Amino acid sequence: MVSIDQVKELRQQTGVSISECKKALEESNGNNEKAKEVLRKWGKQLAGKKSEREAGSGIIDIYLHDNKSIGAMIELRCETDFVAKSDDFKKLAHEICLHITAMKPLFLSENDIPKEFLDKERNIYKEQMENSGKPKEMLSQIIDGKLGKYKKEVSLLSQLWVKDNTKTINGLIEEYIAKIGENIVLKRFIRYEI
Repeated sequence: MVSIDQVKELRQQTGVSISECKKALEESNGNNEKAKEVLRKWGKQLAGKKSEREAGSGIIDIYLHDNKSIGAMIELRCETDFVAKSDDFKKLAHEICLHITAMKPLFLSENDIPKEFLDKERNIYKEQMENSGKPKEMLSQIIDGKLGKYKKEVSLLSQLWVKDNTKTINGLIEEYIAKIGENIVLKRFIRYEI
């Protein structure tokens, strides 16, 4: 039997609804850490289901660094105006802006990277590996691996979150989808630096 104190503690740590916290604790036999994992798993499933729903409301958030020479602006969408005005949603937007300022992503997702851009990068890797003496098949795998890593580094949604490198920005958004209960979509961003 799960105690109300355990449910309350998990709710405070995750922000997920009381009923979901109780279910997760029951599934994990009262183990708090395992319950968090269960909630994360459910969050990914919920994010998949919610992604089909239209995100017609939202906010534009901006961050300007103290030195006034670096800043970021995003358009973050959700389903309702109620959620758009919530503190959790505003906090997510702010965290994403801070991340953009620190990590300098070039594209929103890996799918947004133009083919020409990737071709140039592939050619750079080919030139670097040209005199390595490795077999051609191995070179191709190495170059594909480097290119895959590069795509993750320059794509905002694939980047590891600057404040917690155990999750990507996409994973962070999925956590908030589970917490808030609505579809959340990062539509676009821009980063300025002088």
